[in-house]
Amino acid sequence: MRFSTQRETLLKPMQQVVGVVERRQTLPVLAHLLVQVKEDRLSLTGTDLEVEMRASAIVEMKEAGETTIPARKWFDLVRALPDGVNVDVQVKGDRVVMHAGRSRYTLATLPAEEFPNNDEIEVTDKVSLPEGTLRRLMERTSFAMANQDVRYYLNGLLLDLRGAELRCVATDGHRMAMAQTTLDKPAGSTRQLIIPRKGVVELQGLFESADDLVEIEFSSNHLRVRRSDVVFTSKLIDGRFPDYEAVVPLGADKIVKVDREGLRNALQRAAILSNEKYRGVRLEVAPGCLRIIAHNPEQEEAFEEIEADTKVGDVAIGFNVGYLLEALGALDEATVQLQLRDAQSSCLLRGVSSQEAQHVVMPLRL
Repeated sequence: MRFSTQRETLLKPMQQVVGVVERRQTLPVLAHLLVQVKEDRLSLTGTDLEVEMRASAIVEMKEAGETTIPARKWFDLVRALPDGVNVDVQVKGDRVVMHAGRSRYTLATLPAEEFPNNDEIEVTDKVSLPEGTLRRLMERTSFAMANQDVRYYLNGLLLDLRGAELRCVATDGHRMAMAQTTLDKPAGSTRQLIIPRKGVVELQGLFESADDLVEIEFSSNHLRVRRSDVVFTSKLIDGRFPDYEAVVPLGADKIVKVDREGLRNALQRAAILSNEKYRGVRLEVAPGCLRIIAHNPEQEEAFEEIEADTKVGDVAIGFNVGYLLEALGALDEATVQLQLRDAQSSCLLRGVSSQEAQHVVMPLRL
């Protein structure tokens, strides 16, 4: 195997796949990238057996072949090379030699046959949607995923496919985020899939705000996302996601409409004096205004009052201020509305004119 290309051409697919490779591995070959050269196309693959990323680029092929190269060392070397330098990579025995200008680097390899093969998955359904849309859905929900929860099915993002509707949903048991879009071409089935946290993080780093279509393929235990130069494959979390629709509060008829940025700024200031352990703030609603009050064990207090479009009488509810801030950060409308019922009920937070994203935050006893 031998190929040559510009440093930048090689660096882009390396950046796309190297994040999948864990620094500590049970199998030595998992610390390597699978490198394949065929018909002037370079293909790089990284995996940790749960998530796999394959990216490609056009190069000058001098000899077809495949091998595996230590991922981090090779990536760090290429990243440290000067811009515009031509890189020549050649396999010699059980070593790979990389020439760049007047520099030469020799790295150990492992046989390509040892690299796990994840190509064969039985696709049962597929859908297509713009890359920017899928990225937006994930950004509006992924922050609510649990992290290392014993309820393993919460440590990921739910893709709920219902004909022409695709929803992304995440919850950690204290808050829930949901965003949805309508597909141009309906799916042939109804499916619920849970993507593990690492897969969600890698996908979000991959996507751009583009109108280019990405294809999502579903199998019984895998999800595959294809775009022009990258193929992402992830195992699915085997578990039953909670009935998230039951979490949306019914009868939350007390509507408070408020400027999103003004509310965010007021919450950020109040958070400074909130209890560091519970992060609690109290929201008090009165006609025409919303008050935010925070206390801490040092008897310090923050009091904020902002204008609000509401006719609600006196209602006071406690919330984790971090959960409110993350939900507001995931919305992009200038005006948002809080739908409340009473001090023991969750708050439904969404944009005034759009139902695309909805956030539910459970109350906190202060």
